[in-house]
Amino acid sequence: MRRLHAVNTTACVLALALCSPIASVMPMHGSQVLEIAQAGAAATTTLTAAQATRAARELLEALKVQDAAGIYAGLSTPLRSTTDEEAVRTRLRNSPSLSDYRISAISRGMDDTTVEAVAVLADGTKEAPLLLVLDDEGKLVAWKWVGTTLPIEQSALNFVQDLNAQRWVAARYYLDLDFQKEIGPQDLKRKWSKLARVLGGTKQIKSALVASQGGEQQLVLVTIEFGKVTDNLFVIFNREGRIINVDFSADLV
Repeated sequence: MRRLHAVNTTACVLALALCSPIASVMPMHGSQVLEIAQAGAAATTTLTAAQATRAARELLEALKVQDAAGIYAGLSTPLRSTTDEEAVRTRLRNSPSLSDYRISAISRGMDDTTVEAVAVLADGTKEAPLLLVLDDEGKLVAWKWVGTTLPIEQSALNFVQDLNAQRWVAARYYLDLDFQKEIGPQDLKRKWSKLARVLGGTKQIKSALVASQGGEQQLVLVTIEFGKVTDNLFVIFNREGRIINVDFSADLV
């Protein structure tokens, strides 16, 4: 999805998303994959379910065997420009060891793909669910261990939950003051209502994933299951943890 209010271009948003440290993502192994049904409006991402599965497996296999070069190759061009193989190798040495994985679902969205996986820890006694978000080229945009929530992730979830519950004034609370001056409650109502209607209604707000943290702009992806597609809403925060932009699809709102 893209913009609620025009600021950054999609390329700028993705560059921000892809500049976060991700080398601590955990490994896994292949299994049968469910592609989430998307009746009605077709997903517009150019990455097919088969390509997404292959890209996720390549990345996760590299993580499983601690292959720094393989992991580095799975990063986007903007992210590769901010790190190197040695930095990835150092992070791998400090990461937990995993023995296996399975990919359980592929959800193709408007302009990205969400991969649901389950990691098996090295001793084989514990499993941990994991979400990966891939761009149109199958490169990693963001990842998250399900069950862990950072403060800005919780703020993003609260914001979207308020929108979904039609609590427009409450949702506006999370916006930076300057952004509040530009976006009123009626603007939030109009844009969210049209988005939900076009995509078949909101079925589930699934998770929030930090893609970039600690800088002047911080990016959180909120994964939402609509009636026709599962997609990620880009919510951009300032350093103080206030929302300065929401990146809905310009084609929809």
